[in-house]
Amino acid sequence: MKARPVGFDDSDVVRALADGWGIDASADYAAVGFGSFHWVATSRDGQRIFVTVDDLGDKVWLGDTAQVAFAGLRKAFDVVVTLRDRTGLDFVLAPLPSIDGESVRRVGQRHSIAVFPFVDGEAGGFGEDISSEQRAETVRLLARLHETTPTVPDLPPPLALGFAGRPGLEAAMQEVDRAWTGGPFAEAARAWLAGNAGDLRRRLDDFDQVVRAVVAAQETPVITHGEPHPGNIMRSNGNLLLIDWDTVALAPPERDLWLVATGSGEEVALYEDATGRKVSSAAMSLYSQAWGLADIASYIDQFRSPHARTADTEDAWTYLEGALTG
Repeated sequence: MKARPVGFDDSDVVRALADGWGIDASADYAAVGFGSFHWVATSRDGQRIFVTVDDLGDKVWLGDTAQVAFAGLRKAFDVVVTLRDRTGLDFVLAPLPSIDGESVRRVGQRHSIAVFPFVDGEAGGFGEDISSEQRAETVRLLARLHETTPTVPDLPPPLALGFAGRPGLEAAMQEVDRAWTGGPFAEAARAWLAGNAGDLRRRLDDFDQVVRAVVAAQETPVITHGEPHPGNIMRSNGNLLLIDWDTVALAPPERDLWLVATGSGEEVALYEDATGRKVSSAAMSLYSQAWGLADIASYIDQFRSPHARTADTEDAWTYLEGALTG
């Protein structure tokens, strides 16, 4: 994120590292990524660590309250720690445990903090074009991840086949005839939603039809990363790492594959050869549609809620304006 989180600063990071991890360090804000807030901390002996802070009110796919979202985030990170420590998946970048063995800690009523190894490497960007070789390498990593599912204990229930934020989006669609007062983009967002309501409703109906088809197919779920796009893939010392695991969940494998596969069919064939599992075109469509609808729901919720004009909200408005053009 470009803007810093409201009500959380460098001193809060320093204090949380000392209290939770016993690390005496300085911390510098890193304006990278989207959705979470990051710092690079340097301990007194010169060791660097990567710190992630989340506003629990923004984790709608994990829960509709801060308490529920934190429980979901802790469960997700616990699974990731298990993947790193018990399955031999060396491409999993998992959090470092706190003094008490926690994968993530609560900080106040609103935020959470997790600590990761600092890795020298280069990550891509969302939507960035990548080579066919890297796509194939990513598919092989995902196949390895999915195949570990039977060996991982205490997995959460499978993820529902839907998209995060749908109740809020549908509520907003019923409220376009009254003023929105959340901030500078509120009325523009209301006008956008009112003008696109018919198209959006058709997309929701189409999405529901695809969901019914996937449910009828009764796919066996696997451990999925959820967002293996180039922005969550880092190359370090010649190897690929998967980062940002707060979306890990049990789901059909297409939840990951649709972000990697191209129209050539090469990636799908590679995955099917590696796993012996047939890829569902309906499920690929489901997750492609879910991604776009969840983005719209997130932006609408952001602009209905109290907000200011920042680099991040300006980016969000740009994305919302083009959300139905694809």
